Amino acid sequence: MNQQKVERMRKRMAELELLIAETKKRLPAHSIKPPVMLDLLEYEDEYDRLLEKLNKLKKVNDES
Repeated sequence: MNQQKVERMRKRMAELELLIAETKKRLPAHSIKPPVMLDLLEYEDEYDRLLEKLNKLKKVNDES
């Protein structure tokens, strides 16, 4: 497993966690703005993709 790649992915996931939290704070209780919601969905989707990749890498590494 490429340790640098894993570290970059984990660093990006930490950045995304912050972006997700900040974006959720920007969501009003009513009348949610579509651009803010789109930002949140994009961050969450990217986070999920990275998590899936990390899990696959871990599984491959564990099987080796």
